[in-house]
Amino acid sequence: MDFRVLLASLIDGLMLGFVYGLAAMGLTLIWGVMRVINLAHGPIIALGMFGVYLLFIHGGVNPYLGLLIVAFLGLLFGILIYALAVHRVLTAPHLSTLLATFSVNMMIIGVGTALFTTTPRNIDISLGRLVFGPVVLLGTRLVAVLAAVFITAALYLFLYRTTLGKMVRAVASNRAAAELMGIPSSRVLALSFGLGTMLAAAAGGLIATFFPFTILSGGTYELKSFVICVLGGLGNPTGALVGGLILGALEGLIPTFMPVSYVPVIEFLLFVLLLLLRPQGLFGER
Repeated sequence: MDFRVLLASLIDGLMLGFVYGLAAMGLTLIWGVMRVINLAHGPIIALGMFGVYLLFIHGGVNPYLGLLIVAFLGLLFGILIYALAVHRVLTAPHLSTLLATFSVNMMIIGVGTALFTTTPRNIDISLGRLVFGPVVLLGTRLVAVLAAVFITAALYLFLYRTTLGKMVRAVASNRAAAELMGIPSSRVLALSFGLGTMLAAAAGGLIATFFPFTILSGGTYELKSFVICVLGGLGNPTGALVGGLILGALEGLIPTFMPVSYVPVIEFLLFVLLLLLRPQGLFGER
């Protein structure tokens, strides 16, 4: 196997991994704060794709400017989902929250299929490329990497350097104690759910700039997000980014050794092995 091909494949996979990690951060943030597995995560990623697409096609808005609008709308949509579907069942058995978010999943897919059909769309944008020997860096992927790093840094600063972020961490650590300290936990939980959906929508918008998509495309990235969350440790946003890089590297390297159809097989084999051998993830605490 040519080392140059391996290097090019690895770098390409790592660049995708940043976006995968961003998507998984939304899922792991919601779990870390409120112990809810958001089964509407995939359709929200797809809505992020369509949001950027519609703004670009019908409004002439640059996809990266549209990404800001989509992220904000994702925040509001997440707060709405929390208020209507999650808040009332938050203290019920975990199956109730699973069913609530799965219902949202099915409604988004149903309405989205009626509005957009399942015809693939794509955003026709090119930002050129940088060539370093065998390594070709597409401009769209470079921008996606920078955006993912920027959003990750902003999330870290929010959680650890702002009063509201400290409230989120306090509620995640001990909701009852946080309420005794005067923290409005319901509002904090709604904001946390909104942040999780915002991250998912932003990741979807970035993915739409380099892959075709349909309203069903989010399911693939939802499954990847679950694998990444297990890799990085549930509730660990930083671990999600590292897990995304690991998964991206695997997706880049595996096709150089075997048919691409084996990629999901290897990914979910890794998923099962981690659940068996280290269920807390590579960066989680025992």
